[in-house]
Amino acid sequence: MSSIINAIKSILHSMLQLFWFGKKTITNSLSIYIKTSGGSTISVDLDPTWDIKNVKEIVAPKLGLEPEEVKIIFAGKELGDNITISECDLGQKSILHAVKIKSRPKLPQPRHSLIDEDEEQGSKPLCETLRDTMFSNEDGSRNSANAEDDSSSTKVDKKVHFYVFCPTCKALKHGKLRVRCHFCKSGAFTVHSDPQNWNDVLIPKQITGLCENSPELCANLLDNLEPTFAEFYFKCSEHTSLGEQDQAVPLYLIRPNLSNVPCLACADVSDPVFVFPCPEGHVTCLDCFRQYCITKLNERQFWQHPELGYTLACPAGCVDSFIKEIHHFRLLTDNQYAQYQRFGTEEFVLRSGGVLCPQPGCGMGILVDDPDCMKITCINGCGYVFCRNCLQGYHIGECDSVEDGLKNSGSGGCYSVDPARVADARWDEASKVAIKVLTKPCPKCRTPTERDGGCMHMICTRAGCGFHWCWVCQTDWTRDCMGSHWFG
Repeated sequence: MSSIINAIKSILHSMLQLFWFGKKTITNSLSIYIKTSGGSTISVDLDPTWDIKNVKEIVAPKLGLEPEEVKIIFAGKELGDNITISECDLGQKSILHAVKIKSRPKLPQPRHSLIDEDEEQGSKPLCETLRDTMFSNEDGSRNSANAEDDSSSTKVDKKVHFYVFCPTCKALKHGKLRVRCHFCKSGAFTVHSDPQNWNDVLIPKQITGLCENSPELCANLLDNLEPTFAEFYFKCSEHTSLGEQDQAVPLYLIRPNLSNVPCLACADVSDPVFVFPCPEGHVTCLDCFRQYCITKLNERQFWQHPELGYTLACPAGCVDSFIKEIHHFRLLTDNQYAQYQRFGTEEFVLRSGGVLCPQPGCGMGILVDDPDCMKITCINGCGYVFCRNCLQGYHIGECDSVEDGLKNSGSGGCYSVDPARVADARWDEASKVAIKVLTKPCPKCRTPTERDGGCMHMICTRAGCGFHWCWVCQTDWTRDCMGSHWFG
């Protein structure tokens, strides 16, 4: 009986979709979910050539509202009526949020710098431009390409700035930047300003916004003591979305080599590259980074940092250059990473005053409460009883010899690099030079524009222009630009 009811519902749903869209046929189905402010989730099949206005016509009746009373939110921004589905950077099973339109607060503009700033009145507040101009082509042309499927990235010349380790794919993948409410975790959230750098994204409570899902709930959680903050997270762009809990680890030290900085070790120019977190930002290609890790791993010369764990520093010997996010070591093979984890655990045990079971095939880490106790039993492992001093079977009396084979060797080691290459392979210096000498014209009015850092979202302030464009693509600012290179 339930199957018959579900079949009837499915038929009625399809008939309603055909009615709302003027009996359009779906030429290339894109399945997405739409979450409403009431907590319900609607599953719909959309054609990438349809626009957001069509989506509102589907959702509005379910909310008891007119289409013009509904706004659609995705990745921290509101989508305008004229935006097509293909422009929204959506993949299969992506989630949109539908909420009732409320009063719109004034929001700050993204930071930018123009050489020719005749009048400031040409730049509009962000909230006034999101609805119709921020993500649409003002020359009337429309991108009719199919929406990018998360499971197979086929877009030509895709400008990717973000890389992640995907726990689903278990590999280095292109990443997308997403945002939600820091307090209630709702994706129905609009940001007040664009992120300018990695600190804005990785450090909590840097950018404020408006929670469209349940502002009263967030106000109660906060007890009106602080504003509502944005929480940024990353997802893999190369597999079908698994919902709002689908997250990936940002590998923020892997970056696109836009300035063509040569590798610290081999001097080749490659893309992407690994940028060490030292003041000079020394650069190495991913192949050389892997070789650096393998060499140090084989020599057991990783550093057991008290806060960061088993990690490495810049091979040029720079201070304050330890890698904080150890998921960067997932660039190693599975066997090498398993060895890295084992060595890290062993190193932690030794640094904590423990010992490793010397029995072949065991190696269990054992923490001993009494530093004077010489009789050690591998309780949770093989059960071997041995002398803590000589690591031989337990005995009475003096040890015959003391093995030094397990002495800590995490104090550095030698990995030689050419000093001349060290001077050339500096990320920050190359970026400063590029920013200093490089200007780009506004794609609409051709006003020369100089970027002084921050986000890639540019707004022309020339009187009568106010065009929203992407510094990287030099075209309209789109959802794909937000997801792939919002800053960098």
